Amino acid sequence: MGFMRSARQFLSGTREDRKSKPPCLLSMRSSTTLIVLTVNLAIFTDTFFYALIIPVIPFSLTIQVGIPADQVQHWTSVLLACYSVALFVGSPIAGLYADHTSSRRWPLLLGLVSLATSTLLLCFGNSIGLLVVGRVLQGLSASIVWSVGCALLVDTMENNVGVALGYVGLSISAGFLIAPLIGGSVYSAAGYYAVYYIAFGVVAVDILLRLFMIEKKIARQWLDDDLGATLPGINANGPDVEAMALSVPATSEPASEGRTQPPRGGNEEEKRTETLGDSRQDQVAPAESTSIGHSIKVLLKSPRLHAALYGLFTQAGLMMGFDATLPLFLQSTFQWNSTAAGLFFLTICLPGFISPLVGWLSDRHGPKWPSFFGFCLAVPLLACLRFVTLSTIAHKVLLGFLLALLGVSLAFANVPLMADITYVIEEKQAEEPGVFGEKGVYGLGYGLYTMAFALGGVIGPLWAGYVADAAGWGTMTWSFAVWAASGAVVTLVWLGGSIRGKKTTITGPDEETAIR
Repeated sequence: MGFMRSARQFLSGTREDRKSKPPCLLSMRSSTTLIVLTVNLAIFTDTFFYALIIPVIPFSLTIQVGIPADQVQHWTSVLLACYSVALFVGSPIAGLYADHTSSRRWPLLLGLVSLATSTLLLCFGNSIGLLVVGRVLQGLSASIVWSVGCALLVDTMENNVGVALGYVGLSISAGFLIAPLIGGSVYSAAGYYAVYYIAFGVVAVDILLRLFMIEKKIARQWLDDDLGATLPGINANGPDVEAMALSVPATSEPASEGRTQPPRGGNEEEKRTETLGDSRQDQVAPAESTSIGHSIKVLLKSPRLHAALYGLFTQAGLMMGFDATLPLFLQSTFQWNSTAAGLFFLTICLPGFISPLVGWLSDRHGPKWPSFFGFCLAVPLLACLRFVTLSTIAHKVLLGFLLALLGVSLAFANVPLMADITYVIEEKQAEEPGVFGEKGVYGLGYGLYTMAFALGGVIGPLWAGYVADAAGWGTMTWSFAVWAASGAVVTLVWLGGSIRGKKTTITGPDEETAIR
């Protein structure tokens, strides 16, 4: 029984009783750096594994399963669609579960089980049914990692949400950038199973970090006691230690009514504690419980949230649309093989490494203008891609230049929209304290983000492929320019600036207090 209790406490992180010893290396395991590293590695692992096996799927279908060559394209599309459907369906469920469980660590560990199972099925599966199940489990794992991981970053990063989500964008870009090159080259050099050996290695490192990490709110169970024991007049073995530990957070923040009534005067630090960003998971909930349905209804009534989700859907569709059409265009126009086409994807993926900088801009200036700039920049770039028609050096350079700038524009469009989901939730909590209950809805919010991304991943390739086949590359690119323009309009009209940048002036008898 003692072993089972210890194992349960290790997996959940929940403290069993006051006598429970703190985990080893608690401060390191709950540090912001380690949590950010763990979440980003988890997202990188999912993206890496998704992109790693794309070059291998056709060979898996013919060699492992025995699918006829004329059906390979059909079943490849089916397997990709299975991933996107599972991602779309599983994301809100994963987000809701993460919001109503005692720890975000549990769903992350469940996602690991799904990822490990899918890796085994995709590696050793010898029937189309097993491959379909493997892709579905991979999509479910991604839905958990993306929804819960982003929510955990928001819990951890306090007022630097944009920077944290910028690192998420960087992890996604790195996964899409590195994996296809490794997958194709390893398959050519060492064979089918060697590709999955790499996947197993990355998953193993991911498992170790997820088990090692401890959430900050879980670590406070012990850290608050340590703080209480150091206060004057407190006996660490006395009966009031737990009550004193629970009171510590309240001494470092304003009282609950202070969240609804702005401070009258005071120094700059007192004003800063009134930021809407401080009303996250520690927001005091109302006496009555808040139902899940009510929280969802309040969140979905926000036009600002709909604008962010539409922008994310548009950005994902534009990006994934090129995955379906660019290789074929390069082959037919420049007569390039798959290796050369894969290397050319560097031009659109490398600019994604500026995502943390974009997130920093979003934190300080709000998401509206960086995102609007990204969509506006994308419009002429997409329209000009139709002028690439010849297999000449000039046209190849032009294509590379346009795709590199397009990568920059998509980074500007994406990261601020991800951060705005947090800003929307904070705005609602500020308008009606406790509206989302004690645990908040960050998991649900980023579950909706993942849904929008998955939907864009389905619509974008279908749109691009159908239009390119029916009317050609030029028509496809200007139709994407129109789509990007719609994202710019929605962003400009409905997307709110960062609530940290809004100022509300409260006029008192003798002074004014600006709340940022």
